[in-house]
Amino acid sequence: MKTHSLSNDQLSGLCQALSLLLHAGIPLGDGLSLLSDEDVPSSLRAILDGMARQTDQGSSLAEAVRDAGCFPDYVCGLLTVGERSGRTEEALSSLAAYYENRARLDRRLRSILLYPAVLLLIMLAVLVVLLTRVLPVFNDVYANLGSRLSGLAGGLLALGRVLDRAMPALFVLLALVLGLLVLFAASPAFRQRALGWWRKGRGDRGVSRKLNTARFARSLSMGLSSGLPLEEAISLSAALLDDVPAARQRCAHCLARLEQGAPLTQAMTDADLLPKGECRLLELGLRSGSGDSAMSQIARRLSEESEASLEEAVGRIEPTLVIITSALVGVILLSVMLPLMHIMSSIG
Repeated sequence: MKTHSLSNDQLSGLCQALSLLLHAGIPLGDGLSLLSDEDVPSSLRAILDGMARQTDQGSSLAEAVRDAGCFPDYVCGLLTVGERSGRTEEALSSLAAYYENRARLDRRLRSILLYPAVLLLIMLAVLVVLLTRVLPVFNDVYANLGSRLSGLAGGLLALGRVLDRAMPALFVLLALVLGLLVLFAASPAFRQRALGWWRKGRGDRGVSRKLNTARFARSLSMGLSSGLPLEEAISLSAALLDDVPAARQRCAHCLARLEQGAPLTQAMTDADLLPKGECRLLELGLRSGSGDSAMSQIARRLSEESEASLEEAVGRIEPTLVIITSALVGVILLSVMLPLMHIMSSIG
């Protein structure tokens, strides 16, 4: 059970510091003790002290990280790959870069999503006011002119009356939604549970699928660079995707096809593990003896593409909200004003 969730900035700084300490030849236990003596939160200091004692007793860093219960599965999995291949320092450096990018991307996403979220709330408020307050006024005007709202305007008026009666319940629902959003933003533990639930159902589609593929490619690159056989590197990399069952099944399907004697490109293509072009590039690299270099290029390119796709998807939210809400407001006003203009012209 995770007792404390570390932020992306904390994970990046911790992994980078451990990588530098290992590069300097400092034992893991001493390095963790040095980090705990720094100006860190008391909760993190207790975690580092516990990890230092465990590594001094002979446990590996991956075991200490896993037993600490506060690190993402990706950290535990990639450290396991690094230790199995004798590249712990490189694994820590890779994790530091990965979580630094994640932290930067999270800050950018928050800044990008803040304005659309505020805009959505304002537009919803405008729509509710139009339906519950403005349309009844127009209905009274029509009644004084001997007519009434009908068609689309009449349906919107009925909807406005329903919303007006349900306003207390809507306020409670809105407060609940806002509370969940604040909890999601402020509580890393709640956020991890919510994201974990989402990954199990829809965590391998669209942009999330590209992110999963990039995570797998980064781990596979490290395994191949360390001289691991392809099948073992794929198996270890698949362990990083335990939180996404659909992605884990793709890895298992690829391994099954390889055991059946299928060529690498065919096995990966059938399992949709990597894009077809990247599979061919990896196979050519393995045949020429430079598979680790080819996989490193593939991992870097897939990471850049996944981050670009995520930013592009988020960037489409704002114009989509503006178009939809503006269209709704326009439809409401036109459905009321056009009949009124017709009545006024008839009177004139």
